[in-house]
This record gives sequence, structure tokens and C-alpha cells, in this order.
Amino acid sequence: MTNESPPVPEEVLTSATERLEADDLTLAENEDLLHVLSELTPIYERERSYFVLGNYDPEQRRRLERVVDRLNSRPGAYAFQMSDVRGNWENGIQKFCLIADLVTHIVGVAEKEPSGFLVEQGLLVGTEEYFEKSYVLKRTYPDLDADYPYGWMEDGVFELLAADDRLHEWRTADELVETVEQIP
Repeated sequence: MTNESPPVPEEVLTSATERLEADDLTLAENEDLLHVLSELTPIYERERSYFVLGNYDPEQRRRLERVVDRLNSRPGAYAFQMSDVRGNWENGIQKFCLIADLVTHIVGVAEKEPSGFLVEQGLLVGTEEYFEKSYVLKRTYPDLDADYPYGWMEDGVFELLAADDRLHEWRTADELVETVEQIP
């Protein structure tokens, strides 16, 4: 048994190479990025992969982990968070784009501002290939009297996803887990 990394599929290398060529990275930085991508073999080995985004504050993180666990319980599925992808990334947008290129589904869990993935939401609607594979689980807050928990940018993203039946609302942690079932 060897400790060699499994081969990275050709289309992944092509996608990563195209993204990396757009940046002025050193050879060592390119090699580090490709090594990190080669560690994501479950993405290549499973029928469906879910890149789960959201807020990493402790309480919200627990809910993200429940979403990941629920998605991972599906046969032929692999779900993970951005923090699960190791590497010394200086550019979070580059990291997001490289990972988003690989997965079959992008799942955002939106809670009170900041939702934890505001920049990524702009990328979701600004890139057709990301938008087509995106789903957002939006928390609603019926008890909030005056303050609306989301900003205008998020509202625009929510409207676009709702029009495609890819926005699903929840209130409690248990409802969140139930709502996950609406994602293919």
C-alpha cells in the first residue's frame, strides 16, 4: 500500500489550471493548491457533492454541521464545509471558486446578517454555473419586530433563488434539518 494521492481527474486539473492562470501565483503556490484539490477525492468518487456555506460562529456552526451530517447520510453523497478544505489559502474567493467548480451542489445556510457567506452569495448569482447548482436555506425570524435580518444584496439573491424554487425557509434547528430534504 502506497501513500500516493489518487489521481486528480483531468477536467478538475483543467478547471483549476484555468483559474490559476488568471492569477500570478508561484509554482510552489500552484503545487500547493493542486495538492489540496487532490485531497478532495470524495468529490470525484461520489455521485453528488455538497459544498455547505454559512456562518462559523459557534451556534451557527453547529447548525451547519447538522446540515452536512444530514447530506452525508444520503447514499452516494459527500458534503463538507469550506473549513474542511485544508491548505494555506490567502485568497478566499479563489478557494471558493476552485471548490465550487468541483461540486454538484452549493448549499448556503443564511441566518441574521452577516449570514457568513455574503461575498459568496454575490458569486452565486454572478456566475451562471454556480447559480444553477445553488440552494439556500434561509432562516426566517417571525419574532423580530423592527429589524429586518438581511441586507438588500441578500434579498436580491433570495429572490432569484426563490424564482427557481431553490430557496427554502426554516425557523428552528429541527426545521433546518427537515428543510435539507428539499435539496436534491
